[in-house]
Order: sequence, then structure tokens, then C-alpha cells
Amino acid sequence: MPTIGHVAVGMAAGSLWDRSAPPGRCLKLMAGFAALGLAPDLDMIGYNLGVPYEHPFGHRGATHSLLLALVVAAVIALAGSRRPRLFLFAVVVAMSHGLLDALTTAGLGPALLWPLSEVRFFAPWRPLPATEGFVERFTTARGIIVTATETLIFSPLLLYGVYGWWRAISAAGSSPPGRPPARAG
Repeated sequence: MPTIGHVAVGMAAGSLWDRSAPPGRCLKLMAGFAALGLAPDLDMIGYNLGVPYEHPFGHRGATHSLLLALVVAAVIALAGSRRPRLFLFAVVVAMSHGLLDALTTAGLGPALLWPLSEVRFFAPWRPLPATEGFVERFTTARGIIVTATETLIFSPLLLYGVYGWWRAISAAGSSPPGRPPARAG
């Protein structure tokens, strides 16, 4: 469950989407793409309501498939402007979720080929440590180590996202939220 990785991919995509966006729009783009990167984990709602993990609609099942990522990206592209570019960005962010989950060490792998196959896949190389639950990430020593490791691994994407927002602030000649704009003279 590389939650930080899913957010980092979205932040980087949002920052890259419109390099001339004003600060507020830059943050909205990063938040929107980060939400798209996290969206496949909405299957946890069903899991918490009793859908078994290994069920096709359980955690890391259908919502983590490459097909569903294509469908979601197509819907987003149809609803937005600059459709081919938006489709490309959305499909990369949406597909990244299942592919990143295949690089983890916990749980079942994602059902990347659903509905053609319910086989759960893991990559041969699994460098991303994982915790068994979201709460564990912040309440146990192992969870804190996993979170720190994941932050380090995804720091280039996180920094690129923050840099994009900072670049937007600098270009707009404004200050970060909560601070008054700098005055000339």
C-alpha cells in the first residue's frame, strides 16, 4: 500500500500538466491527480463492509485493473478539455496505482488483468515495503519505518510536485497561503 507513492505520482502529474498555472490552480491540479492516483483504494469501502479481500471486487481486485484505469481515464478525458493529453496523463496516473501495488511486499497482488483474469500479480522485484493497514503506518515502529522508506523512495516525485507549486508562486509574484504578498520597493 504505497499511499505516499500514489499521491506523489499525482502531485508530479498535476505539476507537469500546466507549468504556467497560477498557484491555486497548480494545487487543484495536484490534488485532482493525487485523488485519481488514490481512487482504486476506494475498494476498501467494500472490504470494510465484508467483501473478502480475495474476491474480484475485494481489495486490489477490479478497481486495480489496467482496464478500469483505461475506462476511468477515458471518462475524465471526455469530461475535460485537451482530451488526448488529459487521457494520457489520467491513464498514467490511474495505471500507476496497480503497478505500484505490484511492487509491494504485503497482501495479495493487484488483479491487473481483470476481467480477463482474476490472477493477482506481484512484480519479480518488490522494493516497496508495506503495512497491513493505514492506521498501522502511524502507530507502530514498523509502520513509521515503512512510511519513512516510502517517502524517501518517492521523494523525487514529491519534490517535483512541491517545486511546481513553488514555481507557480514565484511566477505569480505572490506568497504561499497565509503570508502576505511581498511588496516592492
